Amino acid sequence: MMRTFRAVLKGNWLEWQEEVNHCLQSNSSVQVLVTILEEETPLKTKARGQQMAAILDKLAQARAFSGIEPLVWQHEVRQDRQLPGRTE
Repeated sequence: MMRTFRAVLKGNWLEWQEEVNHCLQSNSSVQVLVTILEEETPLKTKARGQQMAAILDKLAQARAFSGIEPLVWQHEVRQDRQLPGRTE
């Protein structure tokens, strides 16, 4: 059976992010698969945020959504169901 535990790899050591003593005995060897998770650096996140802000600014300047009535759009998009015992 495969179990998943969160850990941080520091050099040649895994630092567990949760309690694993109930599953692992301290003196036994355990076979593991390690997947390196791609984490976004704050620099990439900031650059993406700035890019998104620039695109939204261009949309605002072009008045791309000026023909949309927000309330009408919301009513068209929403899939509300009739509530039992209520009528509109």
